[in-house]
Amino acid sequence: MNTRLLLAGAAVLPVLTACISIGNTSNSGKNAAIAAPAAGSRAPITEQRVNAAQQAWCDGLVNVAQTHARGGDAKAAAAKMIDDLYDYADGKVFFKPTLAYGPRTFRPTREGALAYFVGGNQAFPEDTGFALKGWTKARYDNNAGENGIQIHGDLAITMGNVYITGPDGKEVMVDKTFVFRQCKDGNLRLCVHKSALPFSPD
Repeated sequence: MNTRLLLAGAAVLPVLTACISIGNTSNSGKNAAIAAPAAGSRAPITEQRVNAAQQAWCDGLVNVAQTHARGGDAKAAAAKMIDDLYDYADGKVFFKPTLAYGPRTFRPTREGALAYFVGGNQAFPEDTGFALKGWTKARYDNNAGENGIQIHGDLAITMGNVYITGPDGKEVMVDKTFVFRQCKDGNLRLCVHKSALPFSPD
């Protein structure tokens, strides 16, 4: 009986530890912390890598916004951001964007995520492009300055705020919960992204 239990556990572990990664972004200085040191390796998830993954998301949002402001191909930039930072290609993603509502509140598909960031999709007529609002800076703060990172094997969970600065210089605070998983290639990608504006009783 003990042998059967051991064999069953060995079979289940790979399923529990399957898949998600944050790919390379244009910020190559941060990528060393995000990715495993060699292809196919399984470096442990560290707070440094999780912090780098969060900053890569912030930088990716600003990159899409600034690409749009320069008249560049914002859709291509957003598609790269999604492919780098979300696991739509190989896994399942739970994504609740900040300003999404109604029957399309949740975005379990890459198409829905892309529509949210840049708009222009008739299947998502309410989307005007969150990433096209001229953001100039973005930063994160886990759990309001406390240690807002939990690491459980191939999963890392963060909770806190992201602060994004608009073209008028005003900073907007957004509540964020991110969950990253480590894929078999050793990289991190988002499998959960829950975002909302802070509650105000007024």
